Amino acid sequence: MGCYVRLFLVLCVVLILLSGCSNDKSLDEVEFLIPVSVSEVGTADVEDRIMTTGTLRASKIARLEVETEGVLEFLTNEKSGRPYQEGDRVKAGDVIARITGEDVRLAARTKANYQKFLAAKDEYEATKKLYEEGFKSKSELLTKQSGLEDARLEYERSLNAEKRNLLATPIDGVILRLARDRDNQNQPLAVGQFVNPGFEVARIAPTSVLIADVDLVGQDVAKVKEGLQARILHYAWENEVFTGRVVHLDPVIDPVTRALRAEVEVDNSQGKLRPGMFVEVIIIKEQRKGVPYVPRESVTDRGGKWVVFVLKGQRVAMKEVVLGLGDDSIVEIREGLSVGERVVTRGLETLTDQTRVRVTGTT
Repeated sequence: MGCYVRLFLVLCVVLILLSGCSNDKSLDEVEFLIPVSVSEVGTADVEDRIMTTGTLRASKIARLEVETEGVLEFLTNEKSGRPYQEGDRVKAGDVIARITGEDVRLAARTKANYQKFLAAKDEYEATKKLYEEGFKSKSELLTKQSGLEDARLEYERSLNAEKRNLLATPIDGVILRLARDRDNQNQPLAVGQFVNPGFEVARIAPTSVLIADVDLVGQDVAKVKEGLQARILHYAWENEVFTGRVVHLDPVIDPVTRALRAEVEVDNSQGKLRPGMFVEVIIIKEQRKGVPYVPRESVTDRGGKWVVFVLKGQRVAMKEVVLGLGDDSIVEIREGLSVGERVVTRGLETLTDQTRVRVTGTT
């Protein structure tokens, strides 16, 4: 009996040893596969962009200022049926306000001077006729002609003096500012106030086209040229892009900021943007359409060369590539890849050529 027990124990030990050898062998055969995500090489329009910010302003401003002292009176906007207000759109020639006080006397003077002009004109024409018939001398004709010119000049002066009391806009645009009291916290001035020469009654500017003033620094100074297209973004309109172009570069660098000021003309035909807004400006230096691209995260620097890892079955092949235009998300591939190949986008930090991988996702 003891002999059988000893034999049984020996067999158990042998089986355990054999089992242990079998497990070690299977562990040796297991190879760890690095999990990666891949993306297919596609085609897209790529750009070389310069990102900056700026503040919008009007391209030009017309200021209506008082020339003769008097009482300020705003005229009625025919479209709204009320006196002009800030934000109203106006056309060139629209009279916004007038200065009263001497208007009656000026009108009377204009009327009197007009009558004098008509009388001088009649005398000149009569003298001219008599001169042609030989009854008047040339000196008499010249005297009447001089009197006519003097009368015309006085009449025109009266008209100009009368017009100076009428404040009309010389351009189409929007009333940005209307009669503000500088001595009372910049509040709107009440109608009927007495104003002196030089007082600003209105500030008018076109808003269909605005200017974004942006500052360029570093290498961007050499990249930007007049005429480059631009896109303008404002957080109030998240999904809308406004178009523009670079129209001017300052001839000198700002001595304090060491930046170059550029002016970007912005299309505001829909009237959504306003002077004073802070906007993001994307200047398009160069653009290529329909070129091969990969996600920026799939490209890495190995030994001073740009490389990607291309999926080949369960392994990856390291390929050197030549990059082109791009941004933070995608980059053009000029050489090294073909459309349709799949490249690793995540998990490439520890990869080398011919590393075995396991695809866990796509991007």
